[in-house]
Amino acid sequence: MPKARKQFGQHWLKSEKALAKIVSAAELNESDRVLEIGPGTGILTRQLLSQAQAVVAVEIDRDLCPILVQKFGQFENFVLLQGDFLTLDIDELLEPFPAFQQPRKVVANIPYNITGPILEKLLGTIAAPNPQPFESIVLLLQKEVALRICGNPNSSHYGALSIRVQYLADAEFICDVPAKAFSPPPKVDSAVIRLKPRAIELPANDPRKLETLVKLGFASRRKMLRNNLKSLIEVEELNQLLERLNLNPQARAEDLSVEEWVTLSNAFVS
Repeated sequence: MPKARKQFGQHWLKSEKALAKIVSAAELNESDRVLEIGPGTGILTRQLLSQAQAVVAVEIDRDLCPILVQKFGQFENFVLLQGDFLTLDIDELLEPFPAFQQPRKVVANIPYNITGPILEKLLGTIAAPNPQPFESIVLLLQKEVALRICGNPNSSHYGALSIRVQYLADAEFICDVPAKAFSPPPKVDSAVIRLKPRAIELPANDPRKLETLVKLGFASRRKMLRNNLKSLIEVEELNQLLERLNLNPQARAEDLSVEEWVTLSNAFVS
């Protein structure tokens, strides 16, 4: 097994149990085209190749690419792209390979230090959603981040990240994955989540305003909204607005559901 490189945040998954949970969550069928980010040594890749029509693997580590080619180069449903997923134009690179174009599912054990940028490239943002959303996205990532992504209102995990993701997709916590499931083990526990992008149920009239409100609203979790948003609106005016929307004037950011944040943004005049 090749040595994991810290600069790429590499930790090789070795747990068959965790692997089975990931593949099961992906709900693959023989017509699926799958994008895998960071195949590493190929333990997950092998499972994907056995169940999907096509697998597009993107690996940043040049030293791993010859190993992956040796393992899977003979598979007709495998293509490997070498480079940084965050900067590659996947669609352009796949133009010569019609059978691999426009993968609709993502399955990946991603580097924890770039989780945010990866999520943004896959989902887009509140103000600029991905115009070609994936059917599903199954990710193995840091447990603390997984809990925040899937957090519910009135919980300690619910925050700005929860809203940014759940505005664009349904988020489901699949399972825990302990540090001992990896080699070398990371310093944190991990988890598997599944995101299912969907049409935005209640669109924000001004998505950028919603992004700003959420960012300011969660700037200090212990403070009430009326204090966190006072740079945008007078306290008394916000109290009246919250009452008109049947929201508690003493509410904190974590008390509002995604839909209530959108309702507040749409009623907000600044």
